[in-house]
Amino acid sequence: MLKKSLVIMSVSAAFFVQAQDISVIRNSIDVYSNTPMVGSSKFNSMVGSNGALGGDATSLMTNPAGVGVAIAGDVSGTLSLTNNKNTSTLGGSSINYNINKFNVGNVNGVATFQLMTETPWKFINIAANISTTSIENYVESPGNSNVSIAKNLVDQNGNNVVGNMSYLGHAYNRYGTQTKFNVGVGANYNNTWYFGASLNMHGVDLEQYDSAVFGLDLDKSVTTFDKQYTPYSEKSSGFSGTFGVIGKLNNQLRLGASIETPTWWTIDRAYRDYYDGGDGIYYDNFVEDRTFRSPMKATLSGAFVPNKNFAINVDYTLGLTKPRYKVQGAAETELNSFFSDSYKNLSEIKVGAEYRIKALRLRGGYSYASSPFDTTTVSAFSNTGTVANTNFSNFILGDRSTIGAGIGYDFGSFYIDAAYQNVSSDYKNPFLAGYEFDNYNTGYYSGDFDVTTPNSVVSDVKNITNNFFLTLGWKF
Repeated sequence: MLKKSLVIMSVSAAFFVQAQDISVIRNSIDVYSNTPMVGSSKFNSMVGSNGALGGDATSLMTNPAGVGVAIAGDVSGTLSLTNNKNTSTLGGSSINYNINKFNVGNVNGVATFQLMTETPWKFINIAANISTTSIENYVESPGNSNVSIAKNLVDQNGNNVVGNMSYLGHAYNRYGTQTKFNVGVGANYNNTWYFGASLNMHGVDLEQYDSAVFGLDLDKSVTTFDKQYTPYSEKSSGFSGTFGVIGKLNNQLRLGASIETPTWWTIDRAYRDYYDGGDGIYYDNFVEDRTFRSPMKATLSGAFVPNKNFAINVDYTLGLTKPRYKVQGAAETELNSFFSDSYKNLSEIKVGAEYRIKALRLRGGYSYASSPFDTTTVSAFSNTGTVANTNFSNFILGDRSTIGAGIGYDFGSFYIDAAYQNVSSDYKNPFLAGYEFDNYNTGYYSGDFDVTTPNSVVSDVKNITNNFFLTLGWKF
C-alpha cells in the first residue's frame, strides 16, 4: 500500500538528470517568461500591436509611452471566452481535448492631466491595467504498444521474473491562473515626444501533473504511473519594469521603442518525491522556494497614420537575455545548462490596423513568434519501438501564429468593442524519459514499482486557441 506523508520543510531542489522534467522547462518559458497579453477588444483584435500608437492604458503592456498619447480619460472592462484545443498524434492515432474558460480578462483605465503652463509639456497621464488569463492545459497522447520497457520483478512466489511494460498513454495536465498588473505614467512633450514608465507585478498559481499508463504482460494489468516530482504546485509572484519613448517624425509617421526588464520571480513550490521502501513505493511531499529570472525584452515600433480614419502599427520584440534560475542545487544547474544550450532568444513581429467609418471601427492584426528552442537531439522511441538519437525542431514549444479581427462602435462617451483571435501552434511533445542513478531515479511510479527508461516518446501536438472578447468602455 502506498504510504502518504507530509514533510513541511525547506529543501534544495530535487535532482534533474539531463533536464528531463519537461513540464518545468515548458512552464519556465510558456508561463514565467510569457506574461498575459490580454487587453481590451481593440488591443486584442490588433494582436497587441500598439507600440507606436498608444492612447490608452493597454499601452502599459507594450510601450508605456503610449499612455502619454491619451488626451481624454478612459476606463474599460473586457470579458473573455477561450476555447483551447490540443490534438496529440502518435503512431497514426490522435486524441483531441477541449477546454473552455470564461472570465474577466482585462480591466484598465487612464486619467489625463493637462498642464496649463507655457512649457512644452502638455499632459501628464496615469494609467493602470490588469490582465488575467487561464493557463489550464491538457495534452493527452495516444499509446503505442510497440514501445515496451523491460522490468525486473519478483512474482508472488519470490521468483525473479522479467516483465514487459507496454506504453499505453500519457498526459500532461496543468491547472492555474496568471495575472499581470501594470501601473504607470506617461508624458506628452510638445505633442511630438512621449515618454513613459511602468511597474509590472506578476502572479501565477498552478498545479502540474505528468502521468503515463503502462500494461504489464505478466498479469495483463493496466496501471497509471506518476512522474517523479509530480504532481507539483507553485504559487509565484514577480515584478518587472518597462520604459518607453514614442516620437513623431511628422503627422503621419511615428516611431517607438521600449524595454522591459527581466521579471524577477519568487516561486513557492510543493512537489512529491517517490522512493522504493523495499515492500512497495512510498512518497513524501516537500516544499521549497526558487528564484527565477525571465528574459529581458526590447520592442521597436513604427506606425503610419495618414489621416484620422486609418492607422497601422508594426511591433518587433526581441529577447535580450536567457531565462535563468538561481542555483540552489543540481536541479537549477541542469535547467540553466539546458537553457544555455537550447534556448533561442524571443523573436516576435506583430502588425495591427484600424479603419474608422464615422462611429464604426474595423480592426485586424497578425503576429508570428518563433519557437523558443533550437533543434534538439534526444534518444527517442520510433513508432516501431526502436530507439535512436533523433533531431526535433519545435521541441517542447513551437512557432506561434495569431490572427485577430474586431469591430467596435463609438457612441460618444461610451463605446462597445468585440474581438476574435485565432492562435495556432505545432510542436513536438517529449515525455517518458527518466534516468536511474545512485539507487534513485526520475522515472514513473505506481504503488508497487517504478518504470524507468532513458528514452523519450515524442508525440506531435497541434494547439488551436480561439479567443472571443467583449469590451464596454467609458471616455471622460
